[in-house]
Amino acid sequence: MPAPAVLNVGFYNYVMTEKIVALVSSESAPMRRLVQTMRKEGNLIDATQGRRTKSVIFTTGTAVILSAISQETLAKRLNSGDIVGQEASSDEE
Repeated sequence: MPAPAVLNVGFYNYVMTEKIVALVSSESAPMRRLVQTMRKEGNLIDATQGRRTKSVIFTTGTAVILSAISQETLAKRLNSGDIVGQEASSDEE
């Protein structure tokens, strides 16, 4: 059975690519309010390791993931095949 493809969202934290619905910037006020609401509900996964949140990753489940990497960089990683479990893998940060 092949390993599922995962995306490095920073600091050796990974998200299954098949579960990703949207990559969104965290700069807007509505997005910040949503993050606070999700934090209170317990549906937030913080993968920033204490750094500034640059992107919010929405998944097919109820979880929302915070990343210190911009959504542009994450999208490039998805499009370039720079994900673990496929032909290329990157351990750099």
